[in-house]
Amino acid sequence: MRSDRSQSAPTGLKIAAAAGLAFLHLPILLIFVYAFTTEEKSYQWPPPGLTTQWFAVTWGRPDVWQALGLSVQVAAISTSIALVLGTLCAAAVSQTRFFGREAISLLVILPIALPGIITGIALRSAFSLAEIPFSFWTIVLGHATFCVVVVYNNAVARFRRTSGSLIEASMDLGADGFQTFRHVILPNIGTALLAGGMLAFALSFDEVIVTTFTAGQQQTLPIWMLEELVRPRQRPVTNVVAMVVVLATLLPILVAYYLTREGDQIAGAGK
Repeated sequence: MRSDRSQSAPTGLKIAAAAGLAFLHLPILLIFVYAFTTEEKSYQWPPPGLTTQWFAVTWGRPDVWQALGLSVQVAAISTSIALVLGTLCAAAVSQTRFFGREAISLLVILPIALPGIITGIALRSAFSLAEIPFSFWTIVLGHATFCVVVVYNNAVARFRRTSGSLIEASMDLGADGFQTFRHVILPNIGTALLAGGMLAFALSFDEVIVTTFTAGQQQTLPIWMLEELVRPRQRPVTNVVAMVVVLATLLPILVAYYLTREGDQIAGAGK
């Protein structure tokens, strides 16, 4: 009886939680509603009418497709770089002991702990000092700085829950480093890497601040949305794009959550 009562939250706490969720998500729902409004220039409530014409208009806008393509390319390459560097850093920090290990771990996670504007200014200053022209690749490098952190956090947590005796047993049985990684390490950390990669892709896809300082004349989809809000041509088109971005980033976040919510149940976790 006492256990059942302890698991049931008080009514006041439930109301407060519902109010908090409504405060966070009602503005997003408003974006969805305004994507169907017939009014082109203003945010009138309630909407004077509903229509699906703006989806066809958005589909026919070449600037939207160009910005979308750039965002997908940047996110894909940044995530690939993050998967390699983040996994290697996590393996070094979690599987070995050396002087300065904790300092290195702090330096790895620092880019995502700092405000985005600090990271953006630092990257812009570094590129200018090195006389590197702002281009597609400067955006990729800027996004990779915080994507590495996401992959690293997922991988290092899984590495620390993976029994070292499994790796030692593999090496004792004659497996080389690549075989041990493929058959022992990767099956244990695979879901963590997939989750980290999806989160990194979602973060890169909708990044604004760092992109502003590293893009030059390039225009990713979030930058396109920001400029459309300042100088709107067809305001409902921006809402349609925003709705698609919300749905596109929600999916990898949900998949990452389901992949990592039972991370303790891996091979060797109890040894």
